[in-house]
Amino acid sequence: MSELLGKVMPQDLLRYGLIPEFIGRLPIVVPIEPLTESDLVSILVEPRNALVRQYQKILEMDGVELVVSDGALRAVAREAMTRHTGARGLRTVLEEIMLNIMYEIPSRGDVKRCIITEETIAKRVEPLLLTASDLKKVPKEKPA
Repeated sequence: MSELLGKVMPQDLLRYGLIPEFIGRLPIVVPIEPLTESDLVSILVEPRNALVRQYQKILEMDGVELVVSDGALRAVAREAMTRHTGARGLRTVLEEIMLNIMYEIPSRGDVKRCIITEETIAKRVEPLLLTASDLKKVPKEKPA
């Protein structure tokens, strides 16, 4: 189906029943492909102002490192896909997870790292909050 949409010409729209005045206002016709899970994960981490980076900066102001696992990123993307909200739904899913964290961390001066895992997203398990003494015991994970 998307192969056919890619070949649509203005004459086809005219035959479909659109009026020439409307077709003339469409400079180009482009088919839109649905976003894949990997596309949504890229949107979460790659842009300069990516959602994950925004939350990392916010928590950094409180002296906390935010670590989001690859599994968590994929879980956020999957949840946005099941809600049929696409890229806009990514913010909603992340906000649901981060809401309590954003209130809790500033009041706790001992937290140094917040780790969000796939279970945090999929099962709504509380994220792992590590203190300075915990960091000495746990090896550093690669942040997203």
